[in-house]
Amino acid sequence: MRRGLLCLLVSFIALTAFTDGEKKTTVFMIGDSTMANKSITGGKPERGWGHVLGGFFTEDIIVDNHAVNGRSSKSFIDEGRWDKVLSRIKPGDYVVIQFGHNDEKSRETLHTDPGTTFDANLERFVNEARERGANPILMNAIVRRNFLAPCDQPGHITASGNQTEGDTLYDTHGTYLDSPRNVAKKLNVPFVDANKITHDLVQGLGREESKKLYMWVEPNTVPAVPKGSVDNTHLNVYGARVVAGLLVDAIAEVVPALAPYVRHYDFVVAKDGSGDFFTVQEAIDAVPDYRKEVRTTIYIRKGVYKEKLVIPASKINVSLIGADGAVISGDDYANKPNRFGEKMGTSGSSTCYIYASDFTCEDITFENTAGRVGQAVACFVGGDRVIFRRCRFLGNQDTLYNFGKHSRQYFEDCYIEGTVDFIFGSSTAVFNRCVIHSLGRGYLTAPSTPQDVPYGYVFVDCRLTAADGVEKVYLGRPWRPYGKSVFIRCEMGSHILPVGWHNWKKPESEKTCFFAEYKNTGPGAASKKERVAFSHQLKNLKDYSIEKILAGTDGWSPND
Repeated sequence: MRRGLLCLLVSFIALTAFTDGEKKTTVFMIGDSTMANKSITGGKPERGWGHVLGGFFTEDIIVDNHAVNGRSSKSFIDEGRWDKVLSRIKPGDYVVIQFGHNDEKSRETLHTDPGTTFDANLERFVNEARERGANPILMNAIVRRNFLAPCDQPGHITASGNQTEGDTLYDTHGTYLDSPRNVAKKLNVPFVDANKITHDLVQGLGREESKKLYMWVEPNTVPAVPKGSVDNTHLNVYGARVVAGLLVDAIAEVVPALAPYVRHYDFVVAKDGSGDFFTVQEAIDAVPDYRKEVRTTIYIRKGVYKEKLVIPASKINVSLIGADGAVISGDDYANKPNRFGEKMGTSGSSTCYIYASDFTCEDITFENTAGRVGQAVACFVGGDRVIFRRCRFLGNQDTLYNFGKHSRQYFEDCYIEGTVDFIFGSSTAVFNRCVIHSLGRGYLTAPSTPQDVPYGYVFVDCRLTAADGVEKVYLGRPWRPYGKSVFIRCEMGSHILPVGWHNWKKPESEKTCFFAEYKNTGPGAASKKERVAFSHQLKNLKDYSIEKILAGTDGWSPND
């Protein structure tokens, strides 16, 4: 019987895992160097537009880029690269097909002819992708930056070295642009005129501004390209992002099923080179100071970003949006010496500092991995009107520092863990539907609420959990005399002590602090008789709506 149940359980887990994986759709990409992933060694700035495409989709879409430098439709097949893609395709996936640059070349291993062999290869890609249940998308080649008149056009100068760029962008691909369009029409396949889209872009920018899209590098300006570069075919980081943004919108237009998954961000951070920057701090530094009227959005792709992040007060209206697995990590601690041999102190230990107002953050983990070495802050929040949604704060002592004494902060569906005083500070902060997890005995909160501030910490519909074996945890203690913490309808585990609160050996603070509860549940909830005498049981919540707590003098609401 047990064996049968075990087998059933294993089968269920396996099926569940498979189902979760199948929820994601893959967009395969096949093509040449203008689409390909590039080496980022040494900060190399060249990118294919496919390299950065993943930053324009939600996590429901996986971009699997198989485009390779120097390949034509013929060599891509002959080298077995297409067979590799076919082996990975599952029903419902997409295949973006873009060749032409190298099919034009005379080399036997590359060359195809438009109307015959080129078309035949494109048809093969389409038909074989469909046989495996995938959805093919055809594109023609992106434009070359060519402002030189062809020999049969007015303005062409035949004298060697005397030809100069004009104001007109000239095509270099000829009838190779027609084949994807013709095949798409013949086989009823979505088609994106990538050449026209990029032609309009480059022509609109003009001969000088358009250089910013391509690998035009002055000598001795980029360490990875010390001799410089004049390249009118291949894109740089900026150019790839611009082109990918235009093409993903075009894809969404011809394939409406993909439209809900398209996202545009001002900046993308990615460790694999698929974004604008490699570090979060670089993205923050690029935000214009005091951008009051417009919000700047920054998407952080999966990865552990080990950096000491500072968001200064001038970088207002910034949103950080994390992919699953986006972690900002540090390991400083209070007693760790700085470069001058001085102790960093609690404030100096933080992984991240947020001083800016109107900051929002979603789906990011902030962690301090120093361990149990005393105070080691994961996130220091000093800005006003700050919102965190589905974020995680990992540490031990002093994990989350709500620093701004006149700041308002809102945490929704977040996870916060630690040991001693791991939510502490002077801010007004609401925690809505959060998990507060104790890793050891200690205190959940250590508020230092100013005397003239009506609210400190308010926990609404939260769950208080603990690691195995952890017990003797207090709800809080007053770091300063007027500290305030309130728990409303929270589910409390057995690790919470019946007395609930501690006076920090400051009996005088019992008269000035405000620790209260309202209809909490679970084994850690207790009656007024069990709790310390200086705590309170609220009779109603007329003064404890989230809107009222955070309204301040400007009527701010985190849900507006």
